[in-house]
Amino acid sequence: MKHISVLLKETIEQLHIQPNGIYVDGTLGGAGHSKHILKYLDQGFLYAFDQDQFAVDYAKEILRDEKNYELIKSNFRYLKQELNNRGIHKIDGLLLDLGLSSFQIDDESRGFTYLKDTSLDMRMDRGQTITAQDIVNTYDLDDLAKVLFVYGEEKNSYKIARRIIEKRPLKTTMDLVTICDQVNYKEKGHSAKRVFQALRIAVNDELRVLEEVLKDAFDLLNPEGRLVVITFHSLEDRIVKHFFKSVSEIDPIFKKLPTVSPQMIHAEIITKKPIYPSEEEMIENPRSRSAKLRVLKKL
Repeated sequence: MKHISVLLKETIEQLHIQPNGIYVDGTLGGAGHSKHILKYLDQGFLYAFDQDQFAVDYAKEILRDEKNYELIKSNFRYLKQELNNRGIHKIDGLLLDLGLSSFQIDDESRGFTYLKDTSLDMRMDRGQTITAQDIVNTYDLDDLAKVLFVYGEEKNSYKIARRIIEKRPLKTTMDLVTICDQVNYKEKGHSAKRVFQALRIAVNDELRVLEEVLKDAFDLLNPEGRLVVITFHSLEDRIVKHFFKSVSEIDPIFKKLPTVSPQMIHAEIITKKPIYPSEEEMIENPRSRSAKLRVLKKL
């Protein structure tokens, strides 16, 4: 099982790591980014979060020879709470790599893949109760179609939702893929890609969690601290882009003043346009193709 960190060089450069700084890897995954962050720390410290117990256990092995870090088994929506519990109220940088880890995709039992016949699970934290199987077998037509349309941008959301309800109970990924094949047979790419994305987002409440962590992370940042985010689909990227814009514009209460003071602007968007993987990286790691990196600096 091989994990390749996306946009690794670019991420480390954009974090502008200070040797004595406090940093957070909000999405530990295969620990690739964390391992490289630690190389730049002297008296500084890294807190790395992941809600997946497998990721935490895997990282313990990868980082066994490192120091100045703590692994926290938690969803990053509890970032501020977990850090406050450790006496940390300010940080110098935070990284969010929002993609699935390679081992989550490759482990067929997790149900993230539409290429194998396995359980309809899709939980990043296996301690939570709701699964994709629960959603497809219990949601009514309107709610199910809404999940597929909003989170997957699936234009045939109602057709697929109706088929799902007709074929209940669905037990495996192939039960769902068969339905997608029947409805999306004219579509380019895999018929179930958008549906699986939608269910994964719904199961893990990903978009709401992202909105929460961006606000908390910005509150925690020291001046000159950086928020570095890697997204993999348009819904995530839109949230990040809009948040960055909201904190980098003049506060509305000052807009009518004749002069604008630098103190009226809270952040600077470092990446006017997102950073994309190089052609070389995309060839080496095809899963990086949809990645976008955006960077914000607190003023």
